[in-house]
Amino acid sequence: MTLTILLILLILILLLSCLAWRFASRRTALPCPVWMRWLLDPSSGKGVSSRTRRTITNLSLKPGMQVLDAGCGPGRLSIPLAAAVGPDGTVTAMDLQDGMLDIVRERADKNKIFNISFIQGGIGNIDLPSEKYDRAVLITVLGEIPNRETAMESLFKTLKQGGLLLVEETIRDPHFQSRSTVTELAEGVGFRVKEFSGNRFSYTIILEKPVDS
Repeated sequence: MTLTILLILLILILLLSCLAWRFASRRTALPCPVWMRWLLDPSSGKGVSSRTRRTITNLSLKPGMQVLDAGCGPGRLSIPLAAAVGPDGTVTAMDLQDGMLDIVRERADKNKIFNISFIQGGIGNIDLPSEKYDRAVLITVLGEIPNRETAMESLFKTLKQGGLLLVEETIRDPHFQSRSTVTELAEGVGFRVKEFSGNRFSYTIILEKPVDS
């Protein structure tokens, strides 16, 4: 077997594995496996992408803020978020898979980032502290959560009054959630929609926890 044929076979196996995961994910809530993390962060090792910069800008971060990266995956956002809030701020990287958190730890060490804490568990399954965070992000994660209403309630509770939750969804994700679904869930637990950008296939919603809520 030549090297070329071997490479072709390996690529085919990889593609078939990805397709199998996407198909299975449409039937049940399956998080992206650790070995397929490149799907979540294709720009890994190439610096901060323009998409990530937009997300950071949309959050209106300030030094010293507390940020929850819910369903952080391999840390595409965790590292630049930690840099944005500075040494007086903290980012909590939360993920169901310990393997993903290990990757975030390695990336933080490599970049000399020391203001990231870690929680291993699912959103809604962990009792998060009340009114701890100024900001939270939920990037193509909502559809992976079996009880989405409980997860949204948990995020609402853990944000400070006036705090923001940024939700991103894209049709490329097999767990894609429509704008109406996200809005209904969010408003049902007390959030108000502060800002929307994008289109029906790829969008960002910024949700605010009202003051005196």
